[in-house]
Amino acid sequence: MSLTTKQKQYLKGLAHNLKPVVMLGAGGLTEGVVAEIDHAIAHHELIKVKIAGAERETKQLIIDAIVRETDAAAVQLIGHILVLYRPAKEPAIRLPK
Repeated sequence: MSLTTKQKQYLKGLAHNLKPVVMLGAGGLTEGVVAEIDHAIAHHELIKVKIAGAERETKQLIIDAIVRETDAAAVQLIGHILVLYRPAKEPAIRLPK
């Protein structure tokens, strides 16, 4: 899924006040964590995930795996916080064109 710059800006504004709903710790990215992210994004459409304690290269591999496994779009990465978006079957968020 690809988003335009305008859509990303809109989603960043919506995500600003959100708190991370899933946090990756020392255990890293497991099937259970991916399932939890998938469940949270199916319910909320737009979520934040905190990826703690990973080096830059490792963090990028984790992000790529999350995006691939959940079929979501990475909207933004600031520090250790990743913003993900995946539209629901009946989207609550209307993206600009």
